[in-house]
Amino acid sequence: MIRTLNERPGVPASTANERRSEPPGFLTANPGYQSTTLLDRLRATEYAYLDEGGHVYLDYTGAGLPARAQLAAHAERIRGRCFGNTHSQNPTSAASTELIERARLAILAHLNAPPAEYTVIFTQNATGACRLVGEAYPFGPRTRLILTDDNHNSVNGIREFARSRGAVTQYVPFSSPELRVGDDAIRQALAQPRPAPLGAAWRVARRGVAPWASRGPRALRQRSLAGDRAGDAGRPVATPPGAAARSRGLLAYPAQSNYSGVQHPLRWIETAHEHGYDVLLDAAAYLPSNRLDLSVVKPDFVPVSWYKVFGYPTGVGCLIARREALGRLWRPWFAGGSVYLASVQGDWHSLAPSEARFEDGTLSFLQIPDLEFGLSWVNGIGMDLIHQRVTCLTGWLIDRLAALRHGNGAPMARIYGPANTHDRGGTVAFNLLDPSGRVIDERAVVRATAAAGISIRTGCFCNPGASEGVTQLTRQAWRAAARARPQTVDQYINILGLPSGGALRASVGLASNVEDVEQFLAFVETTYRDGVASTSGLAPRQGC
Repeated sequence: MIRTLNERPGVPASTANERRSEPPGFLTANPGYQSTTLLDRLRATEYAYLDEGGHVYLDYTGAGLPARAQLAAHAERIRGRCFGNTHSQNPTSAASTELIERARLAILAHLNAPPAEYTVIFTQNATGACRLVGEAYPFGPRTRLILTDDNHNSVNGIREFARSRGAVTQYVPFSSPELRVGDDAIRQALAQPRPAPLGAAWRVARRGVAPWASRGPRALRQRSLAGDRAGDAGRPVATPPGAAARSRGLLAYPAQSNYSGVQHPLRWIETAHEHGYDVLLDAAAYLPSNRLDLSVVKPDFVPVSWYKVFGYPTGVGCLIARREALGRLWRPWFAGGSVYLASVQGDWHSLAPSEARFEDGTLSFLQIPDLEFGLSWVNGIGMDLIHQRVTCLTGWLIDRLAALRHGNGAPMARIYGPANTHDRGGTVAFNLLDPSGRVIDERAVVRATAAAGISIRTGCFCNPGASEGVTQLTRQAWRAAARARPQTVDQYINILGLPSGGALRASVGLASNVEDVEQFLAFVETTYRDGVASTSGLAPRQGC
């Protein structure tokens, strides 16, 4: 049973007497924070395990945190009824199928996505959704994959599918020290002419890799018996009236950077469509504290990891896709659950209709229904209220970090990305500096913060483009380093002359409060002001 927030037990009407006073100047700088007191009440009840365990959690870009009500709802549901594998008509299968379909509709409602235009394909996470698009997208010698330098590796990895089929991959570089990408640079990339067919084919042949583009024999084996609707069997579909044919390729970028918090313009979606490109909008870091209205902006593919939004369940993500765009995808294989009919002797198969043809094997039928409760939970709180809280805390964290000084007046931190909260989310990347201005080894910092019960993240955050942007690494530098044949990450760092192996990242979210930020800042000031962190006993870096 889904209950509204006010109906749930254990949420006190007020905790005014329990609240600590905000630091001087905080409410003056952030008057909107007072409107978010509901989150203080929830912190004291649903997320009380943070304070009970002495945790300072500042890794919401890595994962959200579950409310106790979510966990209780899961236990109540599976205790009260029997659920089984969805690929059947028996009662337990029907019970699971009903809840999974309700979860699909809840996701579409949360994003205001018209069900006639969009569908939901369940995956393990956003990474799985990106792979699904990469392996099935019709890349070929006449198409391009355009990526921004700012992308998670799960999106960067799509380039390997594109290159193996002869497509041209192009990165759009940063246009400002704030790690933003300019509109003009995006438009210029989209306006590039189609690759010359002979040149693209030659590049593929030279590598000895045949482009995955032929549909002749495969088309005969992958028959359609399930209907002619868009997405039913991988058939090309008619282009909607007024829309440009999406035949030039794919633009892939994040709505919000998981490295710097930069929010890239959603208007690029329509620009790309006008130039004949499909758009993959990575929303994994954006959705936890921002609204995305798919009735207004219309990306073709939207990967999501739901544990980043409300913490539980893990292992469940999805691809929200336009039905018309799904008609251009062609799956390179089939599996149980995704096939309507297959023959060994006949050597052919027919894919399942609609989103089912993209969902391989048995869905996580005990966890997917938890999405409905999770969405109800954040909607009961209000995304605008969550956004307000995150914006206030992000601005305070940036300002306070920038103001930290050593005794000699030297700054204690170097912040990457925007210096304010304009078009940015609750992710702050930075390095700590010693009194001489040298970067303090990120491994030493995470060792110290972990011992103090503080959760932040270190490294390149699976976003090498942003990491290279802040260190101004060039392609020439990487090629020179490769010629030295380094064997470890640390050897690469030494050859490239980098000051460290990455940055620090603090990120705030639904259950954060100003005390979390203040405790972290107090730790930084106490531990590193006028001191040099020891690097003895640090383990070798294992990767980035």
